Amino acid sequence: MKIRLQIKKKIKNFTVLLICFFVFFLQNSSQFLNALTMENYQNGTVVEELRLKVPLKFKEVWLQAENQIWEPWLSIQDGFMGRQIFWDKGKEEALILVSWKSKKLWKSIPMSEVNIVQEQFEDNVKTALNLKENPFELIYEGELDKQV
Repeated sequence: MKIRLQIKKKIKNFTVLLICFFVFFLQNSSQFLNALTMENYQNGTVVEELRLKVPLKFKEVWLQAENQIWEPWLSIQDGFMGRQIFWDKGKEEALILVSWKSKKLWKSIPMSEVNIVQEQFEDNVKTALNLKENPFELIYEGELDKQV
C-alpha cells in the first residue's frame, strides 16, 4: 500500500514536470521562431523609425531643414517609398517614419553618405539658428517590420 502511494506520487510529480516542460518549450520555441523570422526579414517593406527632441522654438527651422536637406536626398535613394513626419507638442519630440521597399535596399546605403547628409542638415540648422551645436538630439532609432 505504501509503495503504491509512492508510485502514484512519483507519477503525479513526473506528469506535472512533463506539463511544465512542454509549456516552457513551446513558449520559448515560438518566440525563437518569431525572432529568427524578424531578424532575417530582408525582402519585405520596412519602416525606419527616428525620434528626435525638437523644442517648439526650433520646430519651423527643423521642418524646413528636413524638407530642404533630407527629402531631396531620400527621394533619389533606391528603395525609398516615402516618409511621414509627426511632432508631439507635449513632449516636444518628432517622430519620422521612413518607408523602404526592403531592409536590404535601406541598409545598402553607405553610412558615409548618410553622415554627409546629416552634416549638411546640422550645418543648415546651426546657421539658421546661429548656434554652435545641433539642437535636435536623436532619442531613438529603430525599425518596424510590416506584419501580415
